[in-house]
Amino acid sequence: MNDTVDKLVIFLAKRDGIDKLVKTFQYVSKLVHWRLETTHPDLANRAKLWEVASGLSRKAFRSGRFLTGFNALRRNPGPTSTFRVLSVLSNAGEMVYFFFDHFLWFARIGLLDASLARRMSFVSAFGESFGYVFFIITDLILIRDGLTLERKLVMDSKEEDDDVGDKVSKIRGDRVMRLMAISANLADLFIALADIEPNPFCNHTITLGISGLVSAWAGWYRNWPS
Repeated sequence: MNDTVDKLVIFLAKRDGIDKLVKTFQYVSKLVHWRLETTHPDLANRAKLWEVASGLSRKAFRSGRFLTGFNALRRNPGPTSTFRVLSVLSNAGEMVYFFFDHFLWFARIGLLDASLARRMSFVSAFGESFGYVFFIITDLILIRDGLTLERKLVMDSKEEDDDVGDKVSKIRGDRVMRLMAISANLADLFIALADIEPNPFCNHTITLGISGLVSAWAGWYRNWPS
């Protein structure tokens, strides 16, 4: 019990940890509003207020987040030219997303003209979806390379080789984390597409709600202290 509490404290001390918690509030309240809209309008309205407040607070908390993409490129541009290109494209898209998200937040709270909100939302979502595509491609390539290396290690190793076992466990752990990242990025891609090209599937409350929760909980899993 104490170990779980300690991990929760560490998790919530991270910016990403708080973001995933508030994102859970945001999309749970979205689903609650949809479910209660016709039967309990008063409760549905409260859920809607909770959703809006959660969304705005997440935008405020992400202030300056666009610099993380630049820092990622500066610190680790990638081991090969292919990964460097993918890293530039994915992080550039994410930087556009977070940068224009500031202006969307300003428009939503009335600091800027409210008519700018739709335009800022489109640019931000376009950068977001652009970056996610290349993040997903990068993770798929690394998963493929990990599977190839794992098979090679297993085939070439002797029985009960502890060193090989540790390497295989590390590869498998990395694969789980990358699958979680792909799940989160795909879910967020659906949400971004709802802004870029509104359509009945992506813009349906169930699609948005489930996508938001998948993204939040996958991020929760990835950021939870080991």
